[in-house]
Amino acid sequence: MTTFALRSASPAKTRAEAVVVGVLPDGGLAAGAEDVAAAYGRKLSGLLATLGVKGRPGDVAKVPTHGTISSPLLVLVGLGDPVGPDDTVDAAAVRRAAGNAARAITNAASVALALPADTPELVRAVVEGYRLGGYSFTSYKSKPGTPTDPAEVVVLSPVARRSEVASALEPAQVVVDAVVATRDWVNTPPADLTPPKFADAIAAAVKAANKGLPAGGRVKATVLDEKRLAELGCGGILAVGSGSAEPPRLVELEYRPKDAVAHVALVGKGITFDSGGLWIKPAASMGTMKEDMAGAAAVVQATLAAARLGLPVRVSAYAALAENMIGEAAMRPGDVLTTYDGTTVEVSNTDAEGRLVLADALGRAVEAGPDVVVDIATLTGHMVLALGDRMAGVLGDDAVVEEVLSAGRAAGEDAWPMPIPDFFDSRIRSSTVADLAQYDGIRWGGGIFAAAFLREFTGGLPWAHLDIAGPTFNKGGANGHLVPGATGYGVATLVELLRARAEA
Repeated sequence: MTTFALRSASPAKTRAEAVVVGVLPDGGLAAGAEDVAAAYGRKLSGLLATLGVKGRPGDVAKVPTHGTISSPLLVLVGLGDPVGPDDTVDAAAVRRAAGNAARAITNAASVALALPADTPELVRAVVEGYRLGGYSFTSYKSKPGTPTDPAEVVVLSPVARRSEVASALEPAQVVVDAVVATRDWVNTPPADLTPPKFADAIAAAVKAANKGLPAGGRVKATVLDEKRLAELGCGGILAVGSGSAEPPRLVELEYRPKDAVAHVALVGKGITFDSGGLWIKPAASMGTMKEDMAGAAAVVQATLAAARLGLPVRVSAYAALAENMIGEAAMRPGDVLTTYDGTTVEVSNTDAEGRLVLADALGRAVEAGPDVVVDIATLTGHMVLALGDRMAGVLGDDAVVEEVLSAGRAAGEDAWPMPIPDFFDSRIRSSTVADLAQYDGIRWGGGIFAAAFLREFTGGLPWAHLDIAGPTFNKGGANGHLVPGATGYGVATLVELLRARAEA
């Protein structure tokens, strides 16, 4: 188990087995590494040139120090061009560099990170980047290998003794814990995280988290099974789960601190595997469909993080869990279902199932009377076509959209605002047999159509929708704090949103 500490020691004098410093494109070392630069003197530029380290994002080189500094190993990581205020390096660059460093260091018992860390935001970025960049999912490896994580990681900061900087370390760890837990759930094979098993896992996570929380700040979990869902009239969740041998669940969490200054409802899509139903997906598109429950995982872990941080914000969270499969009772195109709030919906595309489970969950969330509702879902391939696989789309009420975007910037998670034009109202009402059309077959604007559909279930409350179909799963190689597989996208953004509400 790696421990993290914050100290003001000199990186040139620390006896950690590896020291990490940042390199800028101008050939110099970044803030935090001044002592190392002084120790190498004029030799530094020649060393960087020989190694081909030009300060670009992704540059990594390991150098035996031969006594030039106290640590035996110097790790150089590129930071890219300064983009922050006063020509400083921003948190995103530091987070990325720390992640690259984590994978470069093997078999070191102790590591000192001498990256820019003179603000609370940068300290958090260093911790988040290093831990997330070194993440691996080995639960199913028969021979996972020998653990190489260091026993201690020290973040070196010249202002380590300032209270606002020192107090950033623990919250960073809490957020990373939540992101890691989300990654673990999303990476779990779908046969081992069916809706009932996922509901059990959530209940277990809540129980474990509550052990360390005061009585007045614990999280309450309620699991609604298929019988209870039928009694409540949750036709969307039941219809999606009808083709599977594994029945659906709706898990509701409540974090209700006595000093709450705001109330936020979080709603997450939890399709534990998405075959597409009778609109079966192409085989090549199903390989990562275990990721379709990432929104539910994110809202659960963000809620537990809020409780661990003691944020004075009431959180009502809803994880709508179902498996979209083909079976003798599977929903059919042309079926009409009735959602929790009584709205009737004509089903045209069984592979547009996420909006159906969210409709019921949103209806439940609205009844809790929150100040604002935010839903998060791997909802549409259309959003990936529009924004690529690293950017989430945010739609909804302008003020709430901006609030989510601001939280994303603080969390280091990329997102972009998208509109919901008025003419989409006629598209979602194009059914001739039901109140709403779940899908209309028009190729253009499918992600916007889905958001317009969801808006119908928000009860007129302030609301935003995050479509995370792109950034939730990294199908490529490691890059910064992102590794292949689940990214845990959205957890940090939701925690930042809750933190901002607490401080408003």
